[in-house]
Formats: sequence, structure tokens, C-alpha cells
Amino acid sequence: MSNAKKQPSPKINPYWIYGVVIVLLLGMSLFGGDNDWQNLNKINISEFERYLNEGDVSEVVVVNKNLARITLKKDALNKKIHERVTKKNFLGQENSEGPHYQFEVGNLELFQRKLEKAENNKVAFNYEFVTLENRWMDVLLSFLPIIVIIGVWIFLMRRMSGGGGGGAGGQIFNIGKSKAKLFDQNTDVKITFKDVAGLEGAKEEVQEIVDFLKNPTKYTKLGGKIPKGALLVGSPGTGKTLLAKAVAGEAKVPFFSLSGSDFVEMFVGVGASRVRDLFKQAKEKSPAIIFIDEIDAIGRARGRNNMTGSNDERENTLNQLLTEMDGFGTKTNVIVLAATNRADVLDKALMRAGRFDRQIYVDLPDLNERREIFKVHLAPLKVIKSLNIEFLAKQTPGFSGADIANVCNEAALIAARKNKKSVGKQDFLDAVDRIVGGLEKKNKIITQEEKKTIAFHEAGHALTSWLLEYAAPLVKVTIVPRGQSLGAAWYLPEERMIVRTEQMLDEMCAALGGRAAEKIIFDKISTGALSDLEKVTKQARAMVSVYGLNENIGNITYYDSSGQSDYNFSKPYSDETAKVIDDEISKIIESQYARACQILKKHKAKLTALAERLLEKEVIFKDDLVDLLGERPFKKEETETANPKKTPRKPRKKETPTE
Repeated sequence: MSNAKKQPSPKINPYWIYGVVIVLLLGMSLFGGDNDWQNLNKINISEFERYLNEGDVSEVVVVNKNLARITLKKDALNKKIHERVTKKNFLGQENSEGPHYQFEVGNLELFQRKLEKAENNKVAFNYEFVTLENRWMDVLLSFLPIIVIIGVWIFLMRRMSGGGGGGAGGQIFNIGKSKAKLFDQNTDVKITFKDVAGLEGAKEEVQEIVDFLKNPTKYTKLGGKIPKGALLVGSPGTGKTLLAKAVAGEAKVPFFSLSGSDFVEMFVGVGASRVRDLFKQAKEKSPAIIFIDEIDAIGRARGRNNMTGSNDERENTLNQLLTEMDGFGTKTNVIVLAATNRADVLDKALMRAGRFDRQIYVDLPDLNERREIFKVHLAPLKVIKSLNIEFLAKQTPGFSGADIANVCNEAALIAARKNKKSVGKQDFLDAVDRIVGGLEKKNKIITQEEKKTIAFHEAGHALTSWLLEYAAPLVKVTIVPRGQSLGAAWYLPEERMIVRTEQMLDEMCAALGGRAAEKIIFDKISTGALSDLEKVTKQARAMVSVYGLNENIGNITYYDSSGQSDYNFSKPYSDETAKVIDDEISKIIESQYARACQILKKHKAKLTALAERLLEKEVIFKDDLVDLLGERPFKKEETETANPKKTPRKPRKKETPTE
């Protein structure tokens, strides 16, 4: 007996069966009835009357009250006028027996009168009325509604089962099955920890989890237990999902990946059923890892926004997830990785030790991490040899890994647009401007008066920030419209771990320099300072009500890090305190506005020279300010140290929005 494996028989596609049935039905409808009339010669009623009066007609048969079939006499067939009906067909047969002609009857009653009149005139012929039926078509039409209903039912069942195979509607019972994708050692996952630049602390945490699954005795021999879960928390674009992909590439254990929204379905109880099925599959393949991306879709705190008091399907799904992660009978080597950028809205029961034992914060990259990220994304690009990666890292504070990838891609597109053979330094600077400020609009129609106002507004920002000790260093100033702004000033803020009061006040004063310049030069103010006012108002409110930096309010904060206050209808302070807060915010802003006016009045000549240079060149850089204003009085050494706990910010731009 041969040991060769039998080849699996090919599966029959059900759509072929449907096609064969449809062809058979059409064949029966076309060939199942009397279809000889289709080959007859057609005439009109006038020709018929002439043939009838000449005595050529032998028989008239009216079929289904609308079609008349004419049979000629044998003598009439010899006439030349009827030679077309005596010609042989493609089979070599003659139609001598008839019928020979056909035509539409039209008005049946009028046609019958004509026949009776011819009969009264002693014209010899026979006529009769017959009714023909297509039985197969009648049967098909009678069953058509049932066939349509069955077809719609089959379609809906296949759609609800995800369109998989196994027969029409056969997978309707799989609606509660997990939709997780399985990655194992046989799956081609090419991303490893080497492809994840930066994130050293986060990589160390998740790498330890992978190592635990590969070599559990290394940890358990000391009495340690395997962690139940790890939660990746961070801003969008910082690399949480990329880190999970690296875990899938590194781990030699089954890796189940899905999104939090995959548990949500239109049917009640499906979410909880999918959670049970997911953990059942993971336990069968343990040790295993489950990764749930955007877990806040099902992990939100219970009881929120449930105004109706009705059953919440999302809460049932969360309850099942809590039970599976830490309940009776959960002593299996299944680790849950999850990612979210909304950790503040997650349920406390989900965050406790025993479920998510570790919360790994994935911060925005610092200088050294940005340098490493640039190296990864610059590898596939054709760049000039003299490109300074350190310079690019310093020009992108506050950029996430996704932002840096976008900068590299945008720079390559800009270089290609200019028909360059390699990507250079200026292409990257243009890419940063494009991402931060938006697309340049050089063809925007601006009057000369508006252009002059914009120039002095941006010169006011540049001059005040240049003369203030803690204001961010200026990179460039432009009055070319870009995005939603009519002008902008780019700064390179310091990456500070803490911010002091005088630093915030200097930033507010520099932000109000634009409006102060308009007031001093034109003795008028415009709507162009909208984004500046929005920024300083937020900063002043944060100083008073969040950071406790105001003497009258004292060392009190009204900030709730848990996010519970977002769902309250009352303020955490009295009406009297609210009035004091508003007064203090106004005092801070007005004092900094007066300070900006005082600085610009003192250096009005420099302000005018700077604005005129802007009107001339439209874009000026730091070198132009050194040429006009001299070296900055508070010049500092540019030193940046890598610290993963820093929270750097993107380069700010003072906008002049259109209103």
C-alpha cells in the first residue's frame, strides 16, 4: 500500500451551482414552450388584408389575443410574392405546411370584425383563437418570491459570518468567535527590537516579558510569578503599536493581535463571547501573548455616560475581560499587552495589579532618541553625505516617531519635486516648515496695508523674544501665508523638565509682542492676534488654577488627573473664587502686554528696521536678526541632554490667522 498522501479533492464553489441552476431555468423558459413563431416572417395588417381578399389565406390562428399566425393555401405558395416563405432554411427544409406569416393583432375586437366581414364576402378560410402557456416559466414565476427570500437570507448569513467559506450561511454560529490575527514562528514578521529606535526603557520592559516566556525557570526559581499584563501608554505616534509588532517578531510563542473595536458588534453578548473565545485560543496555545490595540474602546470606566440605565454591551465585554485576566481558573501562561493614549479614562479594576501589573509610559523622544529614529528612517533614503543628523534632531523637539517618519518622507518628496538626485539639508527644513506651518500660499491676495501690518506684527514677536531672557530662541520669521496663518515666527524651545514662573511670563510677553507692535506703530489693533491670545490665556489660566503659581490664589490646584471632573456639572471652587481666578488671569495677561509695549517703545527704531527687512525679503533668519539687532543679550550654550522623562514640545509658531 502506497504511503503517499492522497491529494485533497478540489472544493466545489457554490457560485458555480447557482450559475448552473440559473442557466437551466433560462433554458427551460426559452425552449420549454412553442417557439416556432420566432422564425416566421413578419407582415403588417394591411398586407394581411390584401392576402385575405386575394384568397391566399387558408387559416388564421390568434394566439393569446395579441399575435396572429397566417397559413397560406398551397396554390398561393407558388406566387412570386410569397417566395420568401418557400425558401429553404439553414437545415435545408421548406416551410410548406405553415404557418407562414405573423403580425401583431392590435385591437382584437376590430380585427375580429374584419375576419367576419371577409367571411361574409365568401372568402374561404378558417380562423380560431388559442391560448398557449409556458409551464416552466409559470412554475418559475410562482416560486420566484421564495427563491428571492432564500437568496437574501443566504447573502445576509454569509455577510454576518465574515464572508468565509464552509457553505452559505454555515458560519452564522461563528459570530461570537474572536477576530484576532495569529502570529507565530511560521509567520513572516520582520520587525524586531532593532527596528525600534529609542524607547530604551519601554523595550527593556517588554523584552523581559518575551524572555520570561522563552525561559520561565530563570525567574520562577526565585519564586517570581509571570506578570499578567502590561499596558503601553503614551501620546499618539510614539511607537506603542510598533513596539508590539517587535514583540511579535521577537517572541517565539503564539501572538494574538486585535483592536479594541473588534469586540464591538451589533448583537448583544457578542463582545463577551469573543473575549472568551480569544482567551480560550490563547490558553490552548500557551504560553502566548495577546495584544489589544486601543483598549480604551472597551476598557472605559463603567458607569460613565450611562444616562438611560439600560444594559451596556461595552460593560459586559469589559466584565468578561476582567474575569479572564484575573479570575478563577486563570493560572495559564497568557500575557496581555495593551496600548492606549487615554489611560485616564480606563476602568480602575482593569488597571490594578494582577491584571495590568506594569504600566509602561512611552514618552516623546528626547534628543538622543530622535537621532536614533532619524537613522532608522533615513536608511532607505538617498541623502547627501554631509547631512548632519544631530542638526535634524535639534530642529525637531517635541516630534514623535511618526512625525519624524513623516518629515523624512516629506523631505524626499520635496527633493523629488525639485528634480534632485539626493535629499539635502534644506529639503528637511522645508519639510519641517510644511508639517508645522502648512502649505505655502504665495498667490494669496493681500493688500499692501495688510502686508505692512503683518510685517510689524511678526517683527514685534521676533524683537520681544530676542530681548527676553527665557523666551525661546528664534529660528526664522516669515510673512508668506502658510496654512491658515498670514505670517509666522518659528522658535526652537528648550526641552525643560520643569518650568518656572519667570519662564512662563517671558513666553507670554513674547506672544503678546505682535499685538503690542500693532498698537505702537499704528495705534490700532487687529484680529491677527487670535492664536496669540488663545495661547497666553491658556498659560495664565494654568498658572492660576493648575500649577499654583499665583500669590492671591495660593498653593492650590483645581486640576483632576483622574479625569473624573470632566463628567461633573459643578466647578471645584465657589463663585467668589471663580471671580478671583478671572481677575488674576486678566492681571497677568495685561501686565505682560504692558511689558511688551514698554520693550518695543524703547526699541522702536529696531522694530521698524526689522519690519522693513521683512517687507523686503519676506523671510528672514537668525543671522538677519544678529545683523540688525546684534547678538542676543542672553545667549546660552546650546546643550541638550538625553532624559527619557522630559516632555519636549514642538516648535511653536506665532500665527496671524485670517478672520
